[in-house]
This record gives sequence, C-alpha cells and structure tokens, in this order.
Amino acid sequence: MAPKTAAPVAAGPALVLASASPRRLDLLAQVGVTPDRVDPADIDETPLRDETPRRHALRLALEKARVVAARAPGDFVLAADTVVAVGRRILPKAETEADVLYCLKLLSGRNHKVLTGVALIAPDGRAATRLVETKVGFKRLSDAERDGYVASGQWRGKAGGYGVQGLAGGFITDLQGSYPSVVGLPLYETLNLLSGLGYRP
Repeated sequence: MAPKTAAPVAAGPALVLASASPRRLDLLAQVGVTPDRVDPADIDETPLRDETPRRHALRLALEKARVVAARAPGDFVLAADTVVAVGRRILPKAETEADVLYCLKLLSGRNHKVLTGVALIAPDGRAATRLVETKVGFKRLSDAERDGYVASGQWRGKAGGYGVQGLAGGFITDLQGSYPSVVGLPLYETLNLLSGLGYRP
C-alpha cells in the first residue's frame, strides 16, 4: 500500500505592499510581517486645491491601496503615504537640489509635522485607514550643514527632503509621536489594521 501523503494546506490571501519604499519593507520585517508581493501604485500625488496635509496623506494612502487592490483581487493590500507639513503647507518629495533647499529653508529652526496615512483593503473589499501625526523640531541649520546635506544626496525622493534615519537625524531637536511613522510606516497602527481586518501571517 502506498504511503499516505498529507493534503496540501490551502494558502490564505496574500499580503501585497503597495509601495516601492525599502524602508517600509524593513519596518514590517522588524515586527515579523513579510509581504508576499510588492506592487507599487503609480498615482498623481499633487495636492488638491485647499487640501489639508491630513486629508492629503489619507487620500493618497487609500488611492494607492485601491489602485493595487483592483489588480490583486482576493488579497490584502497595504499602502501608506507620508507627508511633511509646515503649518498647512505641504512640502514636496525632493527630486532636485532646488526642492531640498526649499524644504531646508522652511524646516530650519522650526517645528513641523510628519503625517503618515495608512490604508488596508481586505480580500472582501473592506477598507480601513489610520493617520498618525508626529511633531518634529529641527535645529537652525548653518550654511555648512545645509550644503553638506545637499551634497550627500540622502534627500532624494524623500518627503520634506529628509530621512530621519540618515544624516538629517542629527538636525532633529525634538520628536513627539511615532518614530517609525516618520521613517514611513507607524507599526502599532499598521499591526492593528492588519489584525482588525483579519490578516494572519
């Protein structure tokens, strides 16, 4: 008689991360979550007329999740968007030296807010969002500090022209809120979203 073989275990819904950010992957790995796929959403991130930073972050996170969910039916789709704001002014994701110089001029010697919106769409279409706001203080930057940071290139593609985990970490005088949210993904809130909509690693 041939030996019995165990029946294959049915795979559950996949977890798709709708982001190309390696920092978000690293943060998820830190808490034991490994997405099955990475599928970045390509959307227009231009703020709408009179859109507040809070609404902007949440809208982009949900739009990213919906775009990817449309091509990943039956899976969990996780998306996030991080916005740096001085008052109601939304700072750009720095792509040029002009961008980062504009950001550093606004950030130098002032407090600002980092808002990260997180959106999760479940296999059954349910969606949930969270917004995390963190207050960050910057020292007044000297010309040499500013020029050295610009030359480093670490600002490229980052909201507000800086990453807290790089050289710009030395400019921060105060941080009230979620450090991982400033990096790009608030872990406590993200884990609550996943468990709340039924995701099990």
